[in-house]
Amino acid sequence: MGLFDRIATLFKSNINDLISKAENPEKMLDQIVVDMRNQLAQAKQQVAGAIADEKRLKDQAESEYNQAQDWEAKAMLAVKEGRDDLAKQALLRHTEHLNAGQQLEQTWQSHQAETEKLKNSLRDLNDKIEEAKRKKNLLLARQRRAQAQQRIQQTMSGMSEKSAFEAFARMEEKIDQNERMIKASTEIDEEFSGDRLAGDFKRLEKVAGSASADQQLTALKEKMGLLPPGSSQPSRRLGAGEETVQAEIEDKKPR
Repeated sequence: MGLFDRIATLFKSNINDLISKAENPEKMLDQIVVDMRNQLAQAKQQVAGAIADEKRLKDQAESEYNQAQDWEAKAMLAVKEGRDDLAKQALLRHTEHLNAGQQLEQTWQSHQAETEKLKNSLRDLNDKIEEAKRKKNLLLARQRRAQAQQRIQQTMSGMSEKSAFEAFARMEEKIDQNERMIKASTEIDEEFSGDRLAGDFKRLEKVAGSASADQQLTALKEKMGLLPPGSSQPSRRLGAGEETVQAEIEDKKPR
């Protein structure tokens, strides 16, 4: 089982355990993201170790090649000096280091290919974690909306179909009745306490004030030359008592 397969298996088991125990979706999603980031940190460490191994293999291969070149140079020197026996031994060492370097190079190339795969897998894991973080925010928004809708539904279902509206109607009727009682009480007070008489005088004063305004307007028009002089003289108006007396006089006249 590969590195990321083991991580995926462990992560799935953790998620399944969280989901089975989930009570608060927000806490659960936060914990999932935390676990994913922890798994990512562990994966980074292991990939870093693989990269270090790859570099060590590369260095070892280069060291073997360098030694092979050194022994080849020594063999050339021995040939120049007429020491073919030393030249043969140097060539044997050259071949040993060359073969070792080739084997290490093959191992390094294979390890390098695996390391690149690990790097790509690590990038994919990081991208998935970032996507999970964005999706977490969307899921939390959906969860809050669902909770709000549930609370509204519970509130509506907790109320009887017409209880609230009937309560408002009863309260409105009660307020209307109180207003009618206040008006009735006011009328009774005015009728039996003399306030009604005071009200009649107030209305009479208002009419008199209106007549006085008419006289002032007529006087202004005379001053402006719009009416002939004397128009502002108040005409004699009979009161209720004078009208009664006048009517009696008319009745007593011989016909």
